[in-house]
Amino acid sequence: MADDAADVDRPPGHEAHETILFGGVYGAVLASSMVAALTQYGASSPARRRYDALWLLITAGASALAHGYAHYIAERAPHRRWDALRALRDEWPLVAAVVPTVMVLAGAGWGWWPANGVEYPAFSLNIALLFALGLIAARRAHRSWAAAALIGLLDALLGMVVVVANAVIK
Repeated sequence: MADDAADVDRPPGHEAHETILFGGVYGAVLASSMVAALTQYGASSPARRRYDALWLLITAGASALAHGYAHYIAERAPHRRWDALRALRDEWPLVAAVVPTVMVLAGAGWGWWPANGVEYPAFSLNIALLFALGLIAARRAHRSWAAAALIGLLDALLGMVVVVANAVIK
């Protein structure tokens, strides 16, 4: 009975840091996977990189919308008028996590750096982001620095799986 009362008092949705961590990890893995898929056939013109950047942004937006909507319909509680928009708004970390990779791809498209081989800096960036998210989340959970570094390395391993899969597929 006490658990039911606690559930009623708890606000809907997730904790802010949990949402940021989930969206960040999801976005970084999505960005790496998309870069691997979009660069698979070796087309590396500046126009192609701008196209890749746009598709990554569209995919992240669609993923955020789908995830937010899934949260909205999965909650079996009565909804208020703006709950659907709040559920979608809460997915911003997923889109924010792909923005650095979008900028790497777009920068190659705009001629800031060579368009060929841009997937390697994008992979490195996302692996670093995954490590940082794991480290920060573990430190927020009051883990020691050693444990936090290990958790960060395990998160970075997710990114490495995408890089290895990309190398094997190519």
